[in-house]
Amino acid sequence: MLTAHILLHNYHMQLHFTKMHGLGNDFMVIDATSEPITLNAQVIQQLSDRHLGIGFDQLLMVEVSPTPDCDFRYRIFNCDGTEVEQCGNGARCFARFVTDKGLSTQQEIPVLTAGGRIVLKLEPDGQVTVDMGQPVLAPAEIPFNATTQQTRYEHTIAGKHLTFSAVSMGNPHAVITVDDIDTADVEGIGTAWQKDDTFPNQVNVGFMQIIDRETIRLRVYERGVGETMACGSGACAAIVAGHIQGLLDDTVTVILPAGNLQINWAGENSVVKMTGPATTVYHGTITV
Repeated sequence: MLTAHILLHNYHMQLHFTKMHGLGNDFMVIDATSEPITLNAQVIQQLSDRHLGIGFDQLLMVEVSPTPDCDFRYRIFNCDGTEVEQCGNGARCFARFVTDKGLSTQQEIPVLTAGGRIVLKLEPDGQVTVDMGQPVLAPAEIPFNATTQQTRYEHTIAGKHLTFSAVSMGNPHAVITVDDIDTADVEGIGTAWQKDDTFPNQVNVGFMQIIDRETIRLRVYERGVGETMACGSGACAAIVAGHIQGLLDDTVTVILPAGNLQINWAGENSVVKMTGPATTVYHGTITV
């Protein structure tokens, strides 16, 4: 295990952190259970810089839960400093972090996110299963500007006429089915969609290639971050989108650029469960 000591100027606080990743989707994780820690957007941006800071897709904050039905509060900040509702890969790392740090001895850990309550389960093989709750398809609750709920919607973005599904997994997702994700315009469409008013809170954009009823390939453009090597909530949203169109079975392997996730969803009124790895890279202290 590596230990890093990094100096970032223009601030005056010792900050202990752990660098982790879930299939290459990487995080800076901070324990704020003993005392509150507040970092503004500018500091988060500096910390996320891969040349001058630590480098990460999201900052994860472990806090005391304000409600008795959860063991912790789980907060997520994108590298641009914006706080978001959910991150599935981060949730797996969150479970591994609180266990390894001795903050929890439970096999199942309920946590509160800005998108609602989720449950994290440590598996015997070291992987983590996340109960992501039920997906939301009602446009107003995603939120998504559409008059009626549909399985698929149509819209033009960046000069391209798209057919997509809209799903919330605690955060908003648009899922586009493509013939080949290698040739999909992930950056162009993903960037342009953030400036469109169809999703008031912006949107994570997934590009799904269906291999068979139990296997898909997926690339995801995450709002506030850009394309990442893996997106857990995006994988869940893609399976829901494929399932409601009758294209996928209940249990599906999602092949992401950095590895695979197993997603299970039995349909309406069922929760989505995601299983995958969580890896600790190093522990560090940064003076900010």
